[in-house]
Amino acid sequence: MKTLRRHQQGAALLLAMLVVTLVATLASAALWQQWRSAEVEQAERRRVQAGWVLTGALDWARLILREDARDNQSSGNADHLGEPWAMPLEEARLSSFLAADKNNNTDGMLEAFLSGEVIDMQSRMNFLNVVRTVGAGAQAKVELSEADMRSFAKLYEQLGLPVSELNAAANELRTSMSLALSDPLPSRTALLPRKYAQLAWLGISRNSLAVLEPHVTVLPTRSTLNLNTASAQAICASVPGLDMAQARQITSAREREPFKSLADASAVVPAMTGQLSDLYHGVRSSHFEVRGRLRLDDTIIEERSLVVRNNLDVRVNWRERFARR
Repeated sequence: MKTLRRHQQGAALLLAMLVVTLVATLASAALWQQWRSAEVEQAERRRVQAGWVLTGALDWARLILREDARDNQSSGNADHLGEPWAMPLEEARLSSFLAADKNNNTDGMLEAFLSGEVIDMQSRMNFLNVVRTVGAGAQAKVELSEADMRSFAKLYEQLGLPVSELNAAANELRTSMSLALSDPLPSRTALLPRKYAQLAWLGISRNSLAVLEPHVTVLPTRSTLNLNTASAQAICASVPGLDMAQARQITSAREREPFKSLADASAVVPAMTGQLSDLYHGVRSSHFEVRGRLRLDDTIIEERSLVVRNNLDVRVNWRERFARR
């Protein structure tokens, strides 16, 4: 009997230990689930807050561009790098505006910092200008623009890039646009690029894209080069017979007084007389890229948007957002 009681006591103790272990395991799992849910909720809250801040920054930039357009209409001024929209926003602390309590106590809150800038995309040569559509309806056809091809070839030579790559990319673009006019079925040709990085679809190498980026862009419609904001390399490439020394004279002259017309730019370098055309050059812009950067603790969220300004109407053409640590 004593042996039986000892066995029963041992089984009861073992059962009690198993019950305790099971309860501890279930409690740990419940705590982990609760912690995980809190982490997911916090991450979602950060994402929503970041979206609000970056959307507000984009709307503020659009408002600045709209007011600039209103001022240009009344004063006749051109778009240049001395205007408010061209001033970058240095990193500024915003965490005190995100979730401060009624006493404005931000102790223990997540640090949030915002920075950004607006870039005139017509300060760069539009790669889609190398092709143009001639005619309409069934008679429409796509062909290369000889003047724009000469400008891009000159830019390639200045930057030490292979002109053969340019010719191949332009022909690929022409083929894609030609098929897009008449053939709705999928084809083996490249998709039409909407953003600068997508020029790689046409066969432009990663190295060439890195070198060309300060001078080349992709815009939804044919655009002119703004002589008030373009780089010396882009200006030199866009004007036949112009050399880099003369192009730098233009960039130096506009710093003293922005050009209000193409005639003002021509007066700086007599060799440019008769070389500038409203089809290729201008002193105003309608395409801008708004860049926002939000730093939350150890996470950085960046957003880029292309906005198109038509008089006082400033609309977003495309928008992308990405995060990194």
